Amino acid sequence: MRKTLSLLLSLSCVLFAAGAWAADAPAQVRGIYLTTDYPSVTIRPGGSSTISLSLTNHHVAPTRMTVRVTNVPAGWKATILGGGQPVGAAMPGTDGSVGLTLRLKVPANAPRQPHTLTVDADGGGQRLSLPIDVALADQLPSKLTLESKLPELKGSAQSSFNYDFTVKNESGKAMLVSLAARAPQYFQTTFTEEYGSQELSSVPIKAGESKDIKLQVRPPNTVAPGVYPIAVNVAAGDTKADTLLKMQIVGEPQLTLSGRNGLMSTHAEIDKATSMPVIVSNTGGADAGNIKLSGTTPSGWTIKFSPATIDELAPGKTKEVEATIKPSSESLAGDYMVDLQATSQGQSVTGKFRVSVVTSSLWGIVGAIILAIAILILVGAVARYGRR
Repeated sequence: MRKTLSLLLSLSCVLFAAGAWAADAPAQVRGIYLTTDYPSVTIRPGGSSTISLSLTNHHVAPTRMTVRVTNVPAGWKATILGGGQPVGAAMPGTDGSVGLTLRLKVPANAPRQPHTLTVDADGGGQRLSLPIDVALADQLPSKLTLESKLPELKGSAQSSFNYDFTVKNESGKAMLVSLAARAPQYFQTTFTEEYGSQELSSVPIKAGESKDIKLQVRPPNTVAPGVYPIAVNVAAGDTKADTLLKMQIVGEPQLTLSGRNGLMSTHAEIDKATSMPVIVSNTGGADAGNIKLSGTTPSGWTIKFSPATIDELAPGKTKEVEATIKPSSESLAGDYMVDLQATSQGQSVTGKFRVSVVTSSLWGIVGAIILAIAILILVGAVARYGRR
């Protein structure tokens, strides 16, 4: 019994100590921390550089922290950015972090000795200091950066996709930068300057400068809906940079009009209604809705459709519609062209049909009788007066 009590007491002490350590552990890391992945950088005089900072909150209430840069050498420009714009304070939420950027611009005549700048953050009873060592060098290792403004675009297979990106030469010498894009089969890619039309395969970029480039991608008309990757690569010798773009192809309806069995002609009689089958097809990649049918006919003719509207037509499906055409009473026998239209969601397609107009069969019979009578009269006249 005594041994059991001793064992239980020892176990209780261990659990109590573990619980106390667990309770104290978070307290050891509570607070706001200012960090960077690269506290020491090298910049070329006359150039600029950006350094990523992070203001992190560990287990404390959201705290407003004033941020600034001190010990900035004369002539240098040091700016703290948040969300792409200059900021003077940041407030990380509990167990969250705020990303900041220190942008440095060094004058061309800056002395070559190293400098140490300090990023300070104050608030909530804390004062944080982060030293940043900056060395200056006339020649930096060759470096290219490639930044896309809109890396993901969306459109139909008939769209032209234009990607704008910036190529920057972050080295101490000029470079001739080659441009390349790897796209799926049958996709056409073309590089031009952002506001130019001349196709490019390479572009010269001076040291510390950048170029705005446009990549135009045209997918084939038959491409299926989906997301397609476009890999862009820029290179100058052994120095390279790349980025991955995405193109989202969405389906759209594609309408066609034809006659039954492909027959694009019919016969009609003057002043008489004639029915003609019309096939409406959707060869696109999306549903076509509220398809309205209409026609353009010669003057005085009438045309009606049954039905006049197709509510919905799925991709790959067809619908037969009856078109009733009535030539005017003043029409002459002969061939006429009738334009049929189908309109849906801003898209319109036209089909041309030839209508051969003939006279009424009754008038044909009457004409034949009159012709026969005329022939009989002529034969009789020849027989009577020929003997004289």
